[in-house]
Amino acid sequence: MKKEKASILIVEDEPKLRRLLELQLTDEDFIVTSAEDAEAGVVLLTKMTFDMVVTDFKLPGMSGLEFVHAVKRINANLPVIIMTAYGTVESAVDAMKAGASDYVLKPFSLAELVLVIRKELASDELRKENRDLREALGKRYEYKNIIATSEKMQAVLGLVERVAPTNATVLIGGESGVGKDLIARAIHEHSNRASGPFVKINSTAIPENLLESELFGYEKGAFSGAATSKPGKFELADKGTLFLDEIGDVPPATQVKLLRVLQDREFERLGGTKTQKVDVRLIAATNRDLRAALEEGTFREDLYYRLNVVAIDIPPLRDRKEDIPALANFFVEKYAKDSGKPAHAIAPDAMKILMDSRWPGNVRELENIIQRSVTLSSGNTLTATDIHLDSAQRRAPGTSPVLPEGMTLDQWEEEILQEALRRANGNKSQAARSLGISRNALRYRLSKIGVPDPPEAE
Repeated sequence: MKKEKASILIVEDEPKLRRLLELQLTDEDFIVTSAEDAEAGVVLLTKMTFDMVVTDFKLPGMSGLEFVHAVKRINANLPVIIMTAYGTVESAVDAMKAGASDYVLKPFSLAELVLVIRKELASDELRKENRDLREALGKRYEYKNIIATSEKMQAVLGLVERVAPTNATVLIGGESGVGKDLIARAIHEHSNRASGPFVKINSTAIPENLLESELFGYEKGAFSGAATSKPGKFELADKGTLFLDEIGDVPPATQVKLLRVLQDREFERLGGTKTQKVDVRLIAATNRDLRAALEEGTFREDLYYRLNVVAIDIPPLRDRKEDIPALANFFVEKYAKDSGKPAHAIAPDAMKILMDSRWPGNVRELENIIQRSVTLSSGNTLTATDIHLDSAQRRAPGTSPVLPEGMTLDQWEEEILQEALRRANGNKSQAARSLGISRNALRYRLSKIGVPDPPEAE
């Protein structure tokens, strides 16, 4: 892109010199405006925008030093070059103390003046870049519904700020409950696709044999029960963003079709032959280490590198405890308003309990604890007696969980697995998620202890 011409204001009371400067600087490809005295220069500065001021030191009326002060009051960052005679060098130095950038001694050659002007413009450009950089480094990022007091979360939002305006595929990593969906939505809402749809799908919430049809749709008669055609999530997200949560649990056959969509922006519906074209930005999320999945052979390497264009890792709550007070107060206000409860503050003893807890369930767990505490509270301030943590949270740091009396580790593990399956009504994906492991890991553990792998619940 061609750089715009620099605009220069000349303030000179001697008409011939003023005209000579106008012609020379115009020939040097500057935009030139002139004034015959400081008062006229001040008027022009209030009406127009300039990149530099070149002024004589000895002026009728307002002096050159007074004029420099006036310029700096109007625009503190505007560079000023003083033209002065040899006998007034000391005064020119005073002007530089007042904010002038440089000076030239009369008589000077026009080439010398042009050289000083170009040097100062280049220096000013560098100063602007430095100011912008300092502002960027000191900026506090704020996004709707995202609490980010800690430096670690500010770094995350800094990445969101940079990646959102692009169309790059984003892979969000982090433990369950850290808020990956909020970060994905923030990227969408600050992108050029914000007016388009934001479609979310959780691969572990859908039985494996139905995930492909959910993502890519199906044609009438594609399988038993397909009475009509149905578009998939990719078609629904056209011109917008698709957020695919828990991508680490996507089965291999579906991974192949995902790779094709990312490469070619096209696919076929299940049971169809017509190629569908889509314009979708994919944001994926996982609570698994996909590099370990690559080594295990459960995740395609080519798909991983297509997804991992920009990686954003959200730290667990235990690693950013500075966020806990702001999060807790946010949830207190939210649930007090929803439930009509009087609670609107957290007492120091209650906050200490929250700060000392490990939060294995991260922000989601903190939110649940606050919701429960507000619901059961009767006063307008939550105290320590209102905070009811789960038993795992109450366990003292450094102590190990103890097996129920009379049970071996294998028996206890089997009971936990069976209970997780029972609560998920036999859905292995949901059971695995509740245990914080992958579907494949659940199957392995079931086979290891000799528990039959039950058929997937529909």
